[in-house]
Parts: sequence; structure tokens; C-alpha cells
Amino acid sequence: MSTYAIGDIQGCFASLCALLERCAFDPSRDRLWLVGDLVNRGPRSLDTLRFVRGLGEAAVTVLGNHDLYLLMLAEGFGKRSRDDTLADILAAPDREALLDWLRSRPLCHVEDEFCLVHAGLLPQWTAAKARALAGEVEAALQAPDHRTFMANLWGSEPAAWRDDLSGWARLRVIVNAMTRMRFCSPEGEMEFRTKGEASAAPPGYLPWFAVPGRRSADTVLVTGHWSALGLKITPNLLALDSGCLWGRHLTAVRLEDRAVFQVDCSPGEARG
Repeated sequence: MSTYAIGDIQGCFASLCALLERCAFDPSRDRLWLVGDLVNRGPRSLDTLRFVRGLGEAAVTVLGNHDLYLLMLAEGFGKRSRDDTLADILAAPDREALLDWLRSRPLCHVEDEFCLVHAGLLPQWTAAKARALAGEVEAALQAPDHRTFMANLWGSEPAAWRDDLSGWARLRVIVNAMTRMRFCSPEGEMEFRTKGEASAAPPGYLPWFAVPGRRSADTVLVTGHWSALGLKITPNLLALDSGCLWGRHLTAVRLEDRAVFQVDCSPGEARG
């Protein structure tokens, strides 16, 4: 059995199929770990969502910011962007089944020495702490009144974690760290405006994974979200968003031996 961790797909379904063929992925014996952002901006978000759901227990996927955005739009919240490619999901006959399945996905997944999360973890959090905090968000997503959570989800404040945070502010910080963060201060204050390369960190901020003394450094973080960072492999980080949506590559790393598999973005899938 092999486990293949794959970067942001974002509706690039043809590229995903090509990558799985290159990996010789067999759902009867192998597993996929998907870093989130299954949907949006690419041309085949509906096909991607149906395919991953159909893999059942052969696929573990965590929620990314675009996945949460889809869930918000479905509840009537959020502001649509002209770059969205979610209309086919929202109009699909199996829409509710797909959205219910997506809403039941974890925010982070911890197994053995690995932690799968879309964006990253704040420096104060161990992987075990992050898993517990993710459970709070997952309970809100799956609660009967989950629509209220969606109404209070978006926003960039508060920008830093405190153990005494409560209510929507607490859940918002957890979501933002795990699905939106790129840069933070050594004290864990997040900065969301900058989206460039790691070298573009604003004064006083660092890439989240470079903060000295980060408490999750004893765990291998498997992430996506940061296409400008590109593929980055270190002893405790597998950052897998290699920019397929932007015409570069879709990447898989086999967790057992760190073998790298890549395909070029398929024709017609890249955004300009």
C-alpha cells in the first residue's frame, strides 16, 4: 500500500487523472491525501468533487479556503468572484449530497508522524493541539445550525490566537490559520495581504514554517495553498502546491519514501 499526498487541484480534473495514472494509483490498495482546495478556478470542479467523494475511504482530504468558500456560497453568504467556477456544483442534481460530504471533511488530519492541513499551523500549536482545535470547527460545520457558522466565518480578525478566545472569533482564527495563512510573526500574528514568494515576507513576519521554535516542528506538515512558494520539501515540511492552476505542475509525493511524481497542467486548465 502506498499513500500519495497531492497538492491543490482546484478543479483541474484532467491533470489529476494524469497524475494518478503516473503514480499507478490503485484505490483498492493505495490511499490519497489531498491538501484541500479541490474546487474553484479550474474548469472541472464538479467532476473533481464527485471523483474524490467516490473514492470513499481511499481518499483523505482536508478543507481548503476555496472548499469553505463553496460551502458559504451554497448557504447564500460570501461575495462571488468573476473567476469562480462553482456554478456547475451549485446547479448539480447531487448538489446536496456533495455539499454534505464536503462539510463533513476534517480541517486537519494527524496520522503517525504526519499532519495534513491546507495552509499551516500557528507556531504555538503542536499537531495534537491543532487536531483538537480543528475538531471544534468540524463540530460547528456539522451542527444542525451550521448555516449560522457560515454567516460568521469570513474575516481576518482577530489575527492572532489566544487560548481564551471564544465563540465565532475563536473558530475564525482556527480556520484562518489552517486554510489561509502564509506569513505570521514570531508571536503568531497572521498577515493575509501578502501572497508572493517566501522572500516577500513583510517586515516583522516570516513564512509560518520558518518561525523559530514552532511547536509542530517535530511533525511532518503536509500542506498546499501557497502556489508562489512552489514545491518545497524539507525534513518536516511537504508543501505541495506547485501551481497547476497557473500553468505549472500538479505534484504528488509518496509518503513512504518521498518519491515525487509530477504532471504538467493539462491543456485548457491553466488560468492566465
